[in-house]
Amino acid sequence: MWRFSAQETAAIAHGGDLGGLRKAFPDAPEPWLDLSTGINPIPYPVPPVETSAWTRLPEASEVQTLRAAAASAYGAPDAAHVVPAPGTQILIETLPRLLAPTQVAVLGPTYAEHAAAWARAGHTVREVADLDALDDARVAVIVDPNNPDGRTFALAERRALAETFSARGGLLVVDEAFADLEPVESLCPHVGPGLVVLRSFGKTYGLAGLRLGFAVAEPGIAARIAEALGPWAVSGPALAIGTAALSDTEWRAEAARTRAADAARLDRMIVRGGGQVVGGTCLFRTADFSDGPDLYRRLAAAGIAVRRFAERPERLRFGLPPDKTAWCRLSRVLK
Repeated sequence: MWRFSAQETAAIAHGGDLGGLRKAFPDAPEPWLDLSTGINPIPYPVPPVETSAWTRLPEASEVQTLRAAAASAYGAPDAAHVVPAPGTQILIETLPRLLAPTQVAVLGPTYAEHAAAWARAGHTVREVADLDALDDARVAVIVDPNNPDGRTFALAERRALAETFSARGGLLVVDEAFADLEPVESLCPHVGPGLVVLRSFGKTYGLAGLRLGFAVAEPGIAARIAEALGPWAVSGPALAIGTAALSDTEWRAEAARTRAADAARLDRMIVRGGGQVVGGTCLFRTADFSDGPDLYRRLAAAGIAVRRFAERPERLRFGLPPDKTAWCRLSRVLK
């Protein structure tokens, strides 16, 4: 069991740090192939955005339209259950500040920002290894599907956990950032007292720079989160693009199909390269290699960024290559 403090969580490594890699591997060929994040490499085709979206403050009606589109896409009961935010990360930071310091359990290992955010807000945080160990906490956090191993729990188990926390006045936070393209059942249709579900827009739609994410919760909790975020939390262009993308069910279905095929292709490539796939989602694959640190360096020297884990040096996480050239480039190093 690990315990966290604000000092211990001050610096968390993330993917996408090409600036740092360029300094560490100055002779690597350009352009870099960034496979260090779990972002869809085939982004949603951004529709034209009216000029006024850039030149005026967003209107309440536009926010409401986005909330309705997100409620439909995620299966939430209605728009009153949905809070748009400038990225899921800001929601991870905001939720801990809405509660007085208490005992928090995070099911891990997982995305490190959850434990860090609760610790920074003054809560006592511990990481636990199984679902049963969450029971004695006032607040519990799970990521499902999990990052980086793709672990998921049956809907019945997650609903039972949510009901347990609700019955005793606690809070369960479920991060479903990678659920959109996966064959998993969401908790969004089942939100009630004591449950907050987080959804990421940028990962699914390949538009991480847009900075858009959602909290799904019962209307009372949703209103508190929205108040904490303040007015005009989401930009006009993000409102317009998010509404269009979330309403495009055909694109999302096709993305789920093609990214799943890409993930299977990447698994085969990893195995041929001597790796053992330990899990992931259709947007990233995680594998162990006997020569993990050396392979990481070989990939970086070839201008390919993947995610490594300081606590598990044999473990690497691969995002999906975007095109034929990128697939061939990765294949050459893994061979």
